[in-house]
Amino acid sequence: MITRTVSELAEICGATLEGDGARRLVGPAALAEAAPDQISFLGHPRYVDQLERTRAGAVLVSRELACPRADLPLLRCDNPSRAFTRVIEAFLPESDRARPGVAPSAVVAPDVRLGEHVSVGPRCVIEAGAVLGERVVLRPGVVVGARAEVGAESILHPGVVLYPGVRVGRRCVIHAGAVLGSDGFGFDPTPEGWEKIPQCGSVVVEDDVEIGANTTIDRGRFEATTIGRGVKIDNLVHVAHNVRIGEHSLLIAQVGVAGSCHIGRRVVLAGQVGIAGHVELGDGVRISAQSGVNKDLSDGDWFGSPVRPQKEGLRIQAALPKLPDALRRIRELEARLAELEKER
Repeated sequence: MITRTVSELAEICGATLEGDGARRLVGPAALAEAAPDQISFLGHPRYVDQLERTRAGAVLVSRELACPRADLPLLRCDNPSRAFTRVIEAFLPESDRARPGVAPSAVVAPDVRLGEHVSVGPRCVIEAGAVLGERVVLRPGVVVGARAEVGAESILHPGVVLYPGVRVGRRCVIHAGAVLGSDGFGFDPTPEGWEKIPQCGSVVVEDDVEIGANTTIDRGRFEATTIGRGVKIDNLVHVAHNVRIGEHSLLIAQVGVAGSCHIGRRVVLAGQVGIAGHVELGDGVRISAQSGVNKDLSDGDWFGSPVRPQKEGLRIQAALPKLPDALRRIRELEARLAELEKER
């Protein structure tokens, strides 16, 4: 079991220690559930009451937070949530860390270029002409297609598939079952049925991107489907052919983006948002969950299906439960009006 002193953890995450630094801890935990031999963090002031009740052995907090408890060791830092990530990493078992080398059961083409300290797990397949940068990690069962490239320090989790020619940047994380570079969904109608349209483009993923489990990103028809630097994509997201996603955008679970959409920088698409084909979203646009976007949006917050400015969409949503009663009253008024007309 890995243990760390509070002083060690303060040094690891760059925090200023207040209190007993000699206390030895066995791992991280949520603030409300932490035991005396665990460390936690306070990520938002709304949970400050949990700080007063926690049994944690130490807590990461912001530098300015006032804490009435003298018995609780505090690690003060600028960003407790980010610092807590370093703390979690400090407790990872050595067995969870990838070791350099190629597993005996992996299949690696003779002309593949492997950077220094690359780790290739069991039953991986790396096809001809592929390139892996330094310290790339392929977990078991990853397939890297011909001429595909993976940048330094990227991690591909079990079952990831990169089709031929796909390029992944540096420090990317691609979670289990994700598929990058499958054919875009294109078919022409003919008298005999649907004729497949060849998709000869690729997928380019820039640096520091994270892609969730079972997400699919289709290759472009002629050019590349592009995922910009720092983009974060959740599980079960589909990005269609020729889409371009700008830097640091966020796509949350079950989002679907149809072909040839252009999404700006720092756009947020909440869960189950659907984007129709050829739509353009400007920088900073934010779409609320389960919205359907069928037109270009330059900026602002949006909600609904079809999408509307968020406040308007929320008002409509709030009014919907009242419609049956309103319709009943309208019918009653119409009947009374008809009777009055007869009396005249």
